[in-house]
Amino acid sequence: MSLKVRHNKSPKPPEPCMLTECMAIIAGAWAPNVIWCLREGPRRFNELRIDIPPISAKVLSARLSELRKRGVLIRHVRTTSPPSVEYELTDLGKKLIPALDAIVQVGHQLKAVRE
Repeated sequence: MSLKVRHNKSPKPPEPCMLTECMAIIAGAWAPNVIWCLREGPRRFNELRIDIPPISAKVLSARLSELRKRGVLIRHVRTTSPPSVEYELTDLGKKLIPALDAIVQVGHQLKAVRE
C-alpha cells in the first residue's frame, strides 16, 4: 500500500527565491561574523581581524570583497597619513542585522535545549 502524497500548503516563495538569495550571503564562511562586527559602525581591516580572531587575512579579504560586490558593505579609503581603509554596512547590509539577531536568539534556545 503506497502512501498518499501530501501537498505543501505553504505559500510558494517568489521567483527567483529570495530566501536562497539572502542565505547565499549569510551562509558564507565568516560572512555573518563580518556583518555582525560592522553593525556598530565602520571598522578597519585589522580591527576586524581582532574582532574575529580565528579568521585568516586571506579569508577576511575574500569575504570583504564578496560582501562588497553583493552590495552589503562599502569600502572607504581615508586620506590619512598613512592612508587607511574602512568598511561599513550599506543600508541593505543593515537590514540583515535583525535576521542575524533572530538567528542568535534561536541559537541560545537550541543551546539551552541541548544542555
